[in-house]
Amino acid sequence: MHWIVFLIPVFGVIALIFTAVRSSWIKKQDAGEKNMQELAAYIASGAMAFLRAEWKVLGYFAIIAALLLAYSGTLVETSSPIIAVSFIIGAVLSATAGYIGMNVATKANVRTTQAARTSLSKALKVSFAGGSVMGLGVAGLAVIGLGSLFIVFYQIYVVSQGATVNGMEMEKALEVLAGFSLGAESIALFARVGGGIYTKAADVGADLVGKVEAGIPEDDVRNPATIADNVGDNVGDVAGMGADLFGSYVATILATMVLGREIVSEDDFGGIAPILLPMLIAGIGLIFSIVGTFFVRISKETDSVQNALNLGNWSSIILTVIASFFVVNYLLPDQLSLRGYQFGAMDVFWAIFVGLVVGALMSVITEYYTAMGKRPVNSIVRQSSTGHATNIIGGLSVGMESTVLPILVLAAGIITSYSFAGLYGVAIAAAGMMATTAMQLAIDAFGPIADNAGGIAEMSGLPEEVRHRTDNLDAVGNTTAATGKGFAIASAALTALALFAAFVGIAGISTIDLYKAPVLGALFVGAMIPFIFSSLAIAAVGKAAMDMVNEVRRQFREIPGIMEYKARPEYEKCVAISTKASIREMLLPGAIALVVPLLVGFGLKGVFPTASSPEILGGLLAGVTVSGVLMGMFQNNAGGAWDNAKKSFEKGVLINGKMEYKGSPAHKASVTGDTVGDPFKDTSGPSMNILIKLMSIVALIIAPHISERTGEHEVNKGIQDQQQKKEVVITSDEVKGMTEVE
Repeated sequence: MHWIVFLIPVFGVIALIFTAVRSSWIKKQDAGEKNMQELAAYIASGAMAFLRAEWKVLGYFAIIAALLLAYSGTLVETSSPIIAVSFIIGAVLSATAGYIGMNVATKANVRTTQAARTSLSKALKVSFAGGSVMGLGVAGLAVIGLGSLFIVFYQIYVVSQGATVNGMEMEKALEVLAGFSLGAESIALFARVGGGIYTKAADVGADLVGKVEAGIPEDDVRNPATIADNVGDNVGDVAGMGADLFGSYVATILATMVLGREIVSEDDFGGIAPILLPMLIAGIGLIFSIVGTFFVRISKETDSVQNALNLGNWSSIILTVIASFFVVNYLLPDQLSLRGYQFGAMDVFWAIFVGLVVGALMSVITEYYTAMGKRPVNSIVRQSSTGHATNIIGGLSVGMESTVLPILVLAAGIITSYSFAGLYGVAIAAAGMMATTAMQLAIDAFGPIADNAGGIAEMSGLPEEVRHRTDNLDAVGNTTAATGKGFAIASAALTALALFAAFVGIAGISTIDLYKAPVLGALFVGAMIPFIFSSLAIAAVGKAAMDMVNEVRRQFREIPGIMEYKARPEYEKCVAISTKASIREMLLPGAIALVVPLLVGFGLKGVFPTASSPEILGGLLAGVTVSGVLMGMFQNNAGGAWDNAKKSFEKGVLINGKMEYKGSPAHKASVTGDTVGDPFKDTSGPSMNILIKLMSIVALIIAPHISERTGEHEVNKGIQDQQQKKEVVITSDEVKGMTEVE
């Protein structure tokens, strides 16, 4: 086994060491007055209470799913016990990734509040340090887990048996890694949906009773739901997002590896280079994300926080592009072939470059549609002056419009990357886009930390200048959260196509014919799934929010002295409502993603004489992918735009020659829009990318067992042909042996 394989987990270890150093620095920062620390302790204990309740349920799920995978013949016919172990490892690491981020976020929030008493620069330094621990911890765990498992399974299945990289043994090794990805994505879906339901139930309940009915400020200490609201920022936007990006990261790399196995090449690494490349790109992206964190800083109160974050992001992207050029040319030869498509090392590099450009453009476009001061948000602000209904109409319009440019960019990225290196080009473009996930997640996670910091400042009654600084960070955080979700859904589109291509190859089908009625019917059913999934998630928020509203009203009514600051609300009861509701309501949406591919793949096998079950399942996946990407973009951007339209009034806006401020009728209309947009942008919208990838991974795992292969353990004809070509190439080379792997 070549030494470069062992370099992959080393990148992850470096990231975790950096994470530990950053985390230690955060803990040493001043946590402020006793009252601030008590409020932060309420938030931290509420967040841990939710995680314990969620982990208990997910623990049962993981054990049952692992047993099904381990029992030979239930879901997977070969290597099943090892797939079950791989699944458990993926699930545990996904949950751990979320915990790392949430643990440091609940420590960084109060320290950011205290830092904001000094300067905006110090507050940004602390909050972004918390975000970087999250980003680098998640990506570091993913690289260590995937790299280490690959080394083990490659040794077991390929090296020890003297097999070829393109053979069935390598397919088995990657099938086991698919179990790791399935575990990660399964936990990610439940964590994202459950955390999203929690945070938005608390947020909507707090806003409707506190701001709208009682007329008290957001994050007012008198509001019983305010602690639950701040807990929600951590369990949804930090722990949920951490598990989400962990799963996305792994799925993207895996999809590229699966396609890399089919590539015919004469490289210096025994044919393994196309499989190693996505992991190495992830590793170097991790290192340059660390470098990029040092560029995120400001020196004056008037400096732009958004520009500082953009500088860190762009620096990591540019450095990754440069390094990728040398890595690709070192690993890959000038002649490669995948399913008849001929390309070379430089073609692969340009595909990676395309992926990074697509990711950057997605961030820029999403920022435009969700940032304060831009045309889309300003249009919602103006329409708020004529009431609640026009505010809603404006937000829906912006959300729908915001899908146009990203889809055009995605389409161009897919076509361009394919023209360079075929399906492998599309997959490696997705891997290139996800290479700087650590930096993207650091920028994303800093937002909820800043939001919590503002909440603690409000509840502690700190001077207005402190809240002004935290509001500055929070407004930027809203935009970065939206760009992070846009980035995730864009990666889902490219990754889903790569997983789709891998599924087609392993399932033994060459085309998916829409002229066949069962396939076309499955396409429509697949397009429907993101809608019913979103419906269930949004309805869950509505139900839980109703319980929260009733509880807050009860406390205002039955506990004398709350409004006069003479009695402390019963925060723990609101935390319990959100926890129970989120755990209960997350199960059905999550089950849809896991069960539907199994029902279609196995349930329809041999039912229709005109179409095989892999073809029908392929039609379903195509429908889910297109519909899910559009739904995700629409909901994320509409919610982000509504949120920043509301925040625009807090600074004061000029509408028709009149200044409108917080508390005005226009502001109240914007609060309604923000409340409607909350479950869009934090519950159902971000879940779309996990839904798409999870269904594709389930299909990939069952593909060998529903395939139309003509013989037992036989690969599809396309792969057979390529293996024969590989054998001809190798046997004609007297220097290399067929089983030599260096």
